[in-house]
Amino acid sequence: MKIHPTAIVSREAQIAPDVCIGPFAVVEADATIGPLSILESRAVVKSGTTLGSANHLFEGAVLGGQPQHLHRSQTPGRLVIGNGNTFRENTTVHVALEPHDATTIGDDNYFMVNVHIAHDCRVGNQTIFANNAMLAGHVTVADRAYLSGAAGVHQFARVGQLAMVGGQAHISRDVLPFVTVDGMSSQIVGVNRVGLRRAGIDLAGIRQIKDAYRMIYRSGLLWRDVIDKLRDAFPDGPAAEFHRFLASTERGITPERRPPPGATVRLYHQDDEEEPARNLRVKAG
Repeated sequence: MKIHPTAIVSREAQIAPDVCIGPFAVVEADATIGPLSILESRAVVKSGTTLGSANHLFEGAVLGGQPQHLHRSQTPGRLVIGNGNTFRENTTVHVALEPHDATTIGDDNYFMVNVHIAHDCRVGNQTIFANNAMLAGHVTVADRAYLSGAAGVHQFARVGQLAMVGGQAHISRDVLPFVTVDGMSSQIVGVNRVGLRRAGIDLAGIRQIKDAYRMIYRSGLLWRDVIDKLRDAFPDGPAAEFHRFLASTERGITPERRPPPGATVRLYHQDDEEEPARNLRVKAG
């Protein structure tokens, strides 16, 4: 273990023998740091935080901060982080609100400068968060999603796998898997073709995703009919994820930008299932 003499490390922390801790870093009691991890100068790992192996915290990163909530518990939850994650300068990640809950981050994620992950968020694997991207509480971001600079996501919203969110977008409803969100309008502008190819999805799978996308956004079907038709038309393959995602939405889904005449506007209210989808309004959060 290599610990700089100016670092402050609690004797009650659990630290693997090969961890490197730089000058003025702080590791509090009840923190766990796995092997091959590196804490640069002024990085902080607070109580209730568990880090897996090979995580790299750059200068000023703070993991395990208290939730920013007026009614937070006196005994908040934990922060559980997997392996191989990079937290660049001044990234902040908070523990969960309640003692039985945890904010969770998977493996091989890259968080750039000033990223903020609030309490009770769920971040998958191999995501990328560009500078100043922000998640409010209880947000879920699935595997290989990409949030561009200064994108912000509202409480309880979800970002699906392999979605691409543009810079400065403000996301208040769920973002479907495999789509691209334009930063200026904060609306969907099509399928994330580049991301799909990089993920190794073949042409047949991409065509299937495009077919499902058109069914959701441009068929003019009622909301419940869209969900049922997705289930029947795409029982397997990558497009099967659309049915699983839409069937579980609570905030509604992000609309498409400038849809053609008669197309579906992708907003959902569970009390309005008999209305055409283009007339639906998002459920109040």
